[in-house]
Amino acid sequence: MDGDRTNPATPLPRARFEAVSDLPTRHGLFRIHVFTDERNGREHVAMVKGDVWAAESVPTRIHSECLTGDVMASLRCDCREQLERALSYVGGQESGIVLYLRQEGRGIGLANKIRAYRLQQESGLDTVDANLALGFQDDERDYGIAVAMLRTIGVRSVRLMTNNPEKVRQLVTLGMPVTERLAHLVPPGPHNESYLQTKAMRSGHLIPLTGRHG
Repeated sequence: MDGDRTNPATPLPRARFEAVSDLPTRHGLFRIHVFTDERNGREHVAMVKGDVWAAESVPTRIHSECLTGDVMASLRCDCREQLERALSYVGGQESGIVLYLRQEGRGIGLANKIRAYRLQQESGLDTVDANLALGFQDDERDYGIAVAMLRTIGVRSVRLMTNNPEKVRQLVTLGMPVTERLAHLVPPGPHNESYLQTKAMRSGHLIPLTGRHG
């Protein structure tokens, strides 16, 4: 992993701090910080465990919103399991962070995500081709706001919980050193097996094609 801080090629978005409070959860006591991305008005959350100010190698998960999975318990993806696993892991550490970013549907929004579901259902497209058919890239997310939030709460470097090398690459490019990648694998189910295989085979996620997935 790259432990050197680099200067971002473009300025980071401004993460405007809005509010903070203690938040007891079944995974432990967190401090919930709310930020607004001044580019688009979206509100994002940092769930912080312990003292992370000026800290190095902070265990960190960056989770993009998935209403169908996180809230409605959809079985088409592994998002809810990944979020729960991240909160549980960080809750058991002395310090750590879970960022919850409002980037629904890999950044294409809820309505377009459901349109993509319909294409998958009716035309047999995978998640990548469904997004492309709607005129989007396979993944429209960016992590500039995540880096801005991490800097605002004082983090100097992270141990990133992810299976996605692109997420690591973006953070390092934007100036947030990643000292280690922590695999974030969850078991596959009958409804999300092909989804996870597409992540591995077409999106480059570091997921084994047999056994445990994430």
